[in-house]
Amino acid sequence: MKRIAVLLADDHQIVREGIRSLLGDELDIEVVGEAANGRQAVQLTRKLRPAVVVMDIAMPLLNGLEATRQICRAFPETRVLILSAHEDEAYVQQAIRLGAAGFLLKQTSSQLLAQAIREVQQGNTFFNPIISRRVHHHDQKAAERNGKLQRKSHRLSSHEMEVPQLIAEGSLQKRR
Repeated sequence: MKRIAVLLADDHQIVREGIRSLLGDELDIEVVGEAANGRQAVQLTRKLRPAVVVMDIAMPLLNGLEATRQICRAFPETRVLILSAHEDEAYVQQAIRLGAAGFLLKQTSSQLLAQAIREVQQGNTFFNPIISRRVHHHDQKAAERNGKLQRKSHRLSSHEMEVPQLIAEGSLQKRR
């Protein structure tokens, strides 16, 4: 039996260790690497080519949403599953737009996480029940509008999206 290769991306070591331990009981899932920030998640995806990346949103150096965008663009065979404490609809919708295959809340059970990994690896989407209801509601509202209120999307480069985050983290200093 081929195991599902999983990369964990979370800035909290204890969270990564806990998830690794919980997934260690799953015979068909193998954690192949861990990333402590978004940049490292992109680099390790390039190196390890996992089937699934379990990605936190709030991470230093490169947040999980931008890391998701980069991974989905560069490695379309790798599926990204967001695992976050942030349940705001804006985060969920942005994660979906950027290519995430699923969204789970950190309050979820290890069984649900394992099920989600299996589902997204097979090409399906997977959402926490509360998130799923929101996504369904959002999709219904969009269908009712019949596409008439579509906004223009202005795409920013990866670097342009990193700048506000670095400023917020105090990493960019005034250049002279």
